[in-house]
Amino acid sequence: MKLKIAIFLSGSGSNARAICAYFQKHAEIEVALLLSNKVNSGAQSIGNDFGIPYLIFSRDAFYNSDNIISKLAQLKIDILILAGFLWLIPEYLLDAYPDRILNIHPALLPKYGGKGMHGMHVHEAVWKNKESESGITIHLCNKEYDKGRILFQATTKINADDTPNDIAKNVLMLEHRHYPETIEKYLLSL
Repeated sequence: MKLKIAIFLSGSGSNARAICAYFQKHAEIEVALLLSNKVNSGAQSIGNDFGIPYLIFSRDAFYNSDNIISKLAQLKIDILILAGFLWLIPEYLLDAYPDRILNIHPALLPKYGGKGMHGMHVHEAVWKNKESESGITIHLCNKEYDKGRILFQATTKINADDTPNDIAKNVLMLEHRHYPETIEKYLLSL
């Protein structure tokens, strides 16, 4: 029986798409569900492209009902993956999936983390502070934004003439390269 992943996303889902592609023909792991808090996210198109069910939910359903946990239990989901999901994870999910919720952050934590630090906000802050490098951090989730145990980091150099868009592009390449394989290594080590 394969280990089952559920991916939470809020945006277009380029990381979710990379993860789905990576595990599409995997012998031991499968992406079994896509979940999003936004109707116009990439959940539907990615789900359709890979034949994976998807669920769009409201803030109330996420924080004040058992809809999400029931669906995860019904599908026997083993691990939750956050791929550009912007809401804080509620305690009921943290309790149900201890050390089984992974997130990727587009900077080298502990720098440039916390509430509001996502997407271009991060890259603009890195650029404004004239950092010589940026990168990604893959970490476990806890009750605070970007404070969980770090599992993996990778870096990219920032050139003097790089713009925030250049930084974003280089960081995204690291995300697509390293997130699926870090998920795989972590899941198979459990």
